[in-house]
Amino acid sequence: MKRSCPFAPPPEYARLRGEQPIARVSTVGGNTAWVVTRYEDVRKILSDPRVSSDHRHENYPQIMPGLREMRHDVPRSMIGMDAPDHTAARRAVLPEFTVKGLKPLKPRIQQIVDDCVQGMLAAGGPVDLVRALSFPVPARVICELLGIPYADFDFFERCTVVLASRTTTDEERMRTLTDLCGLLDELVTSKEKDPTDDLLGRQIAKRRAEGTLDHDAMVGLAFLLVLAGHETTASMISLGTLALLENPAEIEKIVADPRRIPAAVEEMLRFFTISDIITSRTAMEDIELGDVVIRAGEGVIALGYAANRDPEVFADPDEFDISREARRHMAFGFGAHKCLGKTLARMELAVVFDTLFRRIPGIRLAAPLDEIAFKDEASIYGVHELPVTW
Repeated sequence: MKRSCPFAPPPEYARLRGEQPIARVSTVGGNTAWVVTRYEDVRKILSDPRVSSDHRHENYPQIMPGLREMRHDVPRSMIGMDAPDHTAARRAVLPEFTVKGLKPLKPRIQQIVDDCVQGMLAAGGPVDLVRALSFPVPARVICELLGIPYADFDFFERCTVVLASRTTTDEERMRTLTDLCGLLDELVTSKEKDPTDDLLGRQIAKRRAEGTLDHDAMVGLAFLLVLAGHETTASMISLGTLALLENPAEIEKIVADPRRIPAAVEEMLRFFTISDIITSRTAMEDIELGDVVIRAGEGVIALGYAANRDPEVFADPDEFDISREARRHMAFGFGAHKCLGKTLARMELAVVFDTLFRRIPGIRLAAPLDEIAFKDEASIYGVHELPVTW
């Protein structure tokens, strides 16, 4: 659904939240589901053990074309698991994503950001921020985290673009999925032969020692982290920069006091909530929610973006204000499936915005806002290019 303003959710979200907060809708994939739009209702449904995240259920919401055909071919990962499988899979890798576990990576993130910003300064404006900063930072970070040669990441980016686009044909989607899974299978196989000191290598060594190593599970983990750990953060860097450039008073606040940056990051996450894909569920029992009974077997889509603009929770929700307390947002989901990589994403975003505006004072858009092409056709919102100068 195209947005009337690039900084606003589709207007239908606000109408549903106000008039019909739990509504029956048809999906682009050809089935029907309940859409939940109020903050408290979204929290309830995402934390309810009676809903399933397993995309193999018949009525799992088909929010993208081709999902029905893909659901048995996508490597199974924790994002599509329920307890107890999800609990065990998440617990196995969680130490890698805690503040303590990620601490050794932070100096490398700073170096990557510094290198990208230095490249921008050396090139001189105007430059495309997407190619100069937004894309390479999370791409290099995920490569380092997983032990993937950065030279291979162009392939992963192409796959991500194809899989995330709503205009991709079913044939192209399946071909891309096959190619991506094949490369990740080879990557995991190589690390099983010679475990390296990276997340995948450490997980392989640990699970082998415990007697729990499962090749397909490792491919599924790699699949999840490559797709979820790059495009989302890249889009947030671009959109966050754009929001700040359109609100220069907010830039002055974080430059004057970098301690404001974490709050600014939370507001960006709330304000854009770039993807609602992860919040699809299937009811496994009858669930009463408000005045509606969601029947067992019916699909549910909990719209975090609509919840994050709920005026009952966030005052003046359509205003971008880094001074607000926005940490209760649901950009990372909620409940047992809350985004595993949230700490890494916050770390990357904080380093980027601290470094960019400190090292390039006076940075500004090099094109009018209405000439910037937004990703209305993609399941992960963002911009195709973001020309900036200084």
